[in-house]
This record gives sequence, structure tokens and C-alpha cells, in this order.
Amino acid sequence: MPDIKIGILTASDRASAGIYEDISGPAIVDTLNDYLSSEWRAVRRVIPDDRAVVEKALIELADEEGCCLIVTTGGTGPAPRDLVPEATEAVCDKMMPGFGELMRQVSLQYVPTAILSRQTAGIRGRTLIVNLPGKPKSIRECLDAVFPAIPYCIDLIEGPYLETNEDVVKAFRPKGA
Repeated sequence: MPDIKIGILTASDRASAGIYEDISGPAIVDTLNDYLSSEWRAVRRVIPDDRAVVEKALIELADEEGCCLIVTTGGTGPAPRDLVPEATEAVCDKMMPGFGELMRQVSLQYVPTAILSRQTAGIRGRTLIVNLPGKPKSIRECLDAVFPAIPYCIDLIEGPYLETNEDVVKAFRPKGA
């Protein structure tokens, strides 16, 4: 079993209740399978849009499961139950606002409502947490933009070395890193 674990967290009241199938979590897994040449294992959770539940799941994935990366989907809009960024900030030691800035910039090329999205990222110990939107197309667009920086970020927080499929995405690491 691979040592590299990546948490995939879907925050959705309806998907967690079985009202509809989670398609966003599998879209993240498919995208990461395209990007990564390193062997890795997904640790998936589908939970309600509840801040306390999201915080608990993020802590569990980071501290107990030992995920080097947690990618969330859903809960980043302006609706009252969209509290994933707040949960992320509550459990992180450092926030990484550049991730959200770049994701919104890229998304604005496709939809004007991207300004309503509140994606962010932060670090908890040796785990990078990245909040993505809920639509599979937007997930891919956002990950295409930010993923080149993710392996080096994980290097810097003393996580495992992630190798990428350079035909799909090239990780940026400074010379000598």
C-alpha cells in the first residue's frame, strides 16, 4: 500500500445524505491520477456542510491519517452553509492565500461568478489543505493552475516527495531543491 496519502473531502449536505452521488470527489481523484506518477492512496470522506464536521474531518485526515495533502470540494460559495474556508482557517497554522487568488483569477476566464468563490489553502503541520469549488470542470481548471506549486510546498513542509507526470503537469521546484 502506498505511503503517500491524499485526503479528498467532499462537503455536501445532499451527497452525504445519499440524495445524489458525489461526482466532485471522484473528479479530484481522476485529476490527481493524471497528475501524479508517484504511487498514492486516496482517503475519501463525504460529509455534510457543517463547520464543526468539516473541522473534525480535516483534523482527522491531517493528524490521524497522515495525509500530506487534503483537497476539499464544495462549501466555498457565499451561501449560509458554505463554511469550508472558515473551517480550513480554524484548523490551519498558516494560510496560503495565493492559492485562492490564482484559482479565482483562472476561474474568472470562464465565469463572472468566480468572484463569489472563496477558495483558499492553508497548512496544518505537515499537511497542505486546498479548498476547491464543487463543479468537476472547475476543479480541473483550478487544479491545473495551482498544482505545479503543490509538490514543492509539500517538500517545504517536510512531506513526501511527489513526482508528477510531466506530460500532464510539471511540478515547479527551484534549481537545487
